[in-house]
Amino acid sequence: MVRLNRIYTKTGDDGTTGLGDGARLPKHHPRIASYGTVDELSSLIGVALAHGVDDATRALLLAVQNDLFDVGADLCVPGSAGDKLRIDATYTARLERALDLANEPLPELKSFVLPGGKPAAAWLHLARTVCRRAERWVTTLAAAPEEVGRVNPEVVRYLNRLSDLLFVLARAANDGGALDVLWKPGANRG
Repeated sequence: MVRLNRIYTKTGDDGTTGLGDGARLPKHHPRIASYGTVDELSSLIGVALAHGVDDATRALLLAVQNDLFDVGADLCVPGSAGDKLRIDATYTARLERALDLANEPLPELKSFVLPGGKPAAAWLHLARTVCRRAERWVTTLAAAPEEVGRVNPEVVRYLNRLSDLLFVLARAANDGGALDVLWKPGANRG
């Protein structure tokens, strides 16, 4: 059970932050950037929800926001599982099922999609790009020599699949892809 009696602790005033195992790291450390970007992603999903999506998408995105807190909890405790919360392949498999279901009715793409359209779709596109940034931070963290074996590889798989899902949900929010704006290579050249 999480209890937050006080919001401020003053312990971060020295430029460090505490991990779930009690260790402290500088706030600019890739581990902090990783779970901080995951938190930013969850906030952007909240903005997309505030701009209106259908009930099924709302339920899915609320579940994703909960998953993202699990991802953050996973990232804030380095090392092996032990008794700590770790995401596993069931998280990613659930995203894959949702992705296949959401993508099936959409028209086939013949070009890249420019982010935009309806407000919810635009926010979902932005969330997708932040998800990709989180993925880059996590892979940067995992590649650091002192972090080898201390990052759950399922986190990378989950974020990779989530960015795909957010893209598909953005298209669905654009009236099933009807309002997608397609890239026209070289359209403004010459």
